Amino acid sequence: MRTDNGQIVRLKNYKVADYIISHIDLVFKLDANATIVRTVLEVERSRGVKARTPLCLDGDELSLNWVKMDGDKLEASAFRATPQLLEIFSPPSSKKFSIEIEVTINPETNTQLMGLFRSNGKYCTQCEAEGFRRISYFTDRPDVLATYTTRIEADRNEAPVLLGNGNPIKKGKLAGNRHFAVWHDPHPKPSYLFAIVAGDLGAIHKKFNTASGKSVRLGVYVEKGREDQAKYAMDALIRSMKWDEEVFGCEYDLDVFNIVAVSDFNMGAMENKGLNIFNSKYVLADPTTATDADYANIEAIIAHEYFHNWTGNRITCRDWFQLCLKEGLTVYRDQEFSSDMRSRPVMRIEDVRRLRISQFTEDAGPLAHAVRPESYREINNFYTATVYEKGAELVRMLATILGPKTFKKGMDLYFRRHDGEAATIEDFLKCFADAGKINLDQFALWYSQAGTPSIIASSSYDEKSKKLSLELEQNLAPTAGQTQKRLMHIPVRIGLVAKDGNDQVASRITGCRHDGDLFHLVKRKHKIVFAGINSRPTLSVNRNFSAPVNLEIHQTNTELAFLAANDGDPFNRWQAFQTYAMKLLVSGARALGRGKAPRTDGKFLDAALAIAGDSDLPAAYRSLAITLPGEGEVGRAIGHSVDPDSIHKARNSLMGEIGDRIVQIWSQLWEETQVLDEYLPDADQSGKRALRNLLLDIGVMANHKLSEEESMRQFAGATNMSDRFAAFSRIVLRHKSRKSSEDAIASFYYDYIDNPLVLDKWFTVQAMIPGPGAARVVRALMRHEKFNLKNPNRVRSVLSSFAFGNPTGFNARSGEGYRLVIKAIVSLDKINPQIAARILTAFRTHGSLEQQRRKSAITALKKLQENPELSTDVNEILDRIIAG
Repeated sequence: MRTDNGQIVRLKNYKVADYIISHIDLVFKLDANATIVRTVLEVERSRGVKARTPLCLDGDELSLNWVKMDGDKLEASAFRATPQLLEIFSPPSSKKFSIEIEVTINPETNTQLMGLFRSNGKYCTQCEAEGFRRISYFTDRPDVLATYTTRIEADRNEAPVLLGNGNPIKKGKLAGNRHFAVWHDPHPKPSYLFAIVAGDLGAIHKKFNTASGKSVRLGVYVEKGREDQAKYAMDALIRSMKWDEEVFGCEYDLDVFNIVAVSDFNMGAMENKGLNIFNSKYVLADPTTATDADYANIEAIIAHEYFHNWTGNRITCRDWFQLCLKEGLTVYRDQEFSSDMRSRPVMRIEDVRRLRISQFTEDAGPLAHAVRPESYREINNFYTATVYEKGAELVRMLATILGPKTFKKGMDLYFRRHDGEAATIEDFLKCFADAGKINLDQFALWYSQAGTPSIIASSSYDEKSKKLSLELEQNLAPTAGQTQKRLMHIPVRIGLVAKDGNDQVASRITGCRHDGDLFHLVKRKHKIVFAGINSRPTLSVNRNFSAPVNLEIHQTNTELAFLAANDGDPFNRWQAFQTYAMKLLVSGARALGRGKAPRTDGKFLDAALAIAGDSDLPAAYRSLAITLPGEGEVGRAIGHSVDPDSIHKARNSLMGEIGDRIVQIWSQLWEETQVLDEYLPDADQSGKRALRNLLLDIGVMANHKLSEEESMRQFAGATNMSDRFAAFSRIVLRHKSRKSSEDAIASFYYDYIDNPLVLDKWFTVQAMIPGPGAARVVRALMRHEKFNLKNPNRVRSVLSSFAFGNPTGFNARSGEGYRLVIKAIVSLDKINPQIAARILTAFRTHGSLEQQRRKSAITALKKLQENPELSTDVNEILDRIIAG
């Protein structure tokens, strides 16, 4: 584990590697405690590099056995080897030469889960971002592209299945009950895409015929006995492959494609070429163990990792500063896939909610950074919502600005021009500039400037001239290291909603370049004049969330209620109700902070009733529409002196009021949301279940006895995990009866004691129990026999759920929640620095809290700072939070 402060890596210092490795042969002699790895590197000196320039190869906790140059063993005086570096002082003067290296590594003790490690007795790898250097010495950077041939040797009983990148080319038996398999990947790739898996695995297989008629053998490998739970993942894979051919023209390029599910994994999944390794959470599913949300996540993440085959693998990133080039683009692609598979308006709302909860919060605090940052100390800390979710929004804006035909033309050009290369953001944008014959220099600022822009909107209407004037002003506040911001190109869709609910169409528009309803904001201020507007309309701005901005516009409650009922844009119809709700939640929290009760707003409750009862709207949409903004979102809207307890009470109060009003149509909704058919995780059924469970949630918050009784019946008799888990969560988090909660906790535990993924849900719900006793509950969970600090899923189910999902517990006025998390981070950092650093980011909002909580958080952070043995991962996040 690196415990230094970390060398700062800067984008401006990028240079091509002195030596390029064009091919690598690897041999793994697998052993739990002493795996031997032998590599043969075909090396070529880069153009302009002087002969005999030292060759430096990256390492991390490696033990060198020997090194050879062009077949001859090197003397100790010819090189320097440390666990972190292999330096060959004077390589051959010839342009090309070979190096052979043998190291010994210990997969069993590799708790960082980077490089080669063990998970439930299976060998597997994780090499992104810099994990390959934990396997062997190498030029471990994404712009070094090599072809790979890998031979894996293992005990036949321990590891009957041997998997690698590319295509299988040979297998056979060895002495001592061992065997081998050889895999070859003909496509040059960076080392972060390397993978092997070896173990005793079950599998399901299918054939897929590509558009050109090529037959591909598909495999999903799982723990034996769980093969049936892999069927949905296989189905999602096949749909992803077909969709990518039809929409992006991307066809698969190997003879096999394998997915492996493992229990111990730092991320969701990894797109290794031809051998995707997944957190089992995003592969295993059946109706009795997986929720509708689990199924949707499996579908999206299977697609995401497969789509990387072109956007990430065939075209990779030149350096880690370009990470958004593969991740943001691929998130956009998986979002489009999910929208086509499900409901496009619903998916758009869910994507934006996720963006606001995670990325807007990131942008508003000390961890704000550009989509393409200028520097880093630990690259693992930049796998963030900014890179992924905001990166996807930039691609979406590009598609919006260019239109579908030109965007497709630009993507086709990108694939043709850069296939087999390590590209940059500039390379990507140039393809679209060339395709659309457009200058994208101003748009490119989205990649380099941190923070969330705001748009301030104001309007006036002249009855006599029938003109509406709309003033729009863009602003981007200073962020750490960026005090001066430049004006951006912001695409904003605008609608003018008439009293009858239809959009008014202007006879003439001046003041801003526009394409139909899409306006291109490129100056600080635009005054847009719409002529031929017969009556004052209600403004609908930033439709479909055309730009990831904060919109500041004064609209009355009457106007918001009108838009919530009539806006023709589904996203802005949802947004209007959410904005109305946020106004009430902010005012309610402030009132409670002053010792007063929140006021009731009948117009808002009527709007909630109208949306809930509108059977022309999909059930999933109705459920999302009347789900109130989260407590964290309310805190961000308040901005300073935030009191999480007041927000929690205000939100519960408003939920109860909605429940009281919606009781009028309880019978109608109950009948509409009944599902009599066999369970399917599709949009229709999952939407009905979501609306029905929301109905019960708000009913319980309104103290409706019927809702409490139905929750108990649902928990006891549900035939699918979606309904059972919803009932379990409701009973534990919302029911007033302590005995009901305790009984449900005991019952759920013993029903799923042998299913780790469902047991994670059991831990999660308890870690989110609000109130001053929350830290005590979490401490008990961490002492539980099923808690394991070495398993990332279990750690996330307790510590992440508490720190990110329990605002009143984590931010307890006593500071107990902060002290608990800091103590856990110290222990976790010694095992898995990457996970420890991610949990530490929960402190990013401490600056917005009221004084006592803010002081307690700072005290806890400074206590952590006194620890001299923190990893680089944790140190970097800690320094940025304290400095911010």
